[in-house]
Amino acid sequence: MDKDRIVGSAKEAKGAVKETVGKAVGDAHLTAEGKTDKTEGKVQNAIGGLKDTLKD
Repeated sequence: MDKDRIVGSAKEAKGAVKETVGKAVGDAHLTAEGKTDKTEGKVQNAIGGLKDTLKD
């Protein structure tokens, strides 16, 4: 498993938490930051998956 998949998954989880907390406290900036982190994590995870595929 490529390290990008691990880091991407962690970033995705962190973004989900930020987004949830932002919504709970009514902080639009934190919510947007969480969505951005989730998207970055998904992209990084996908890149890691592609690297794994190319290794095989």
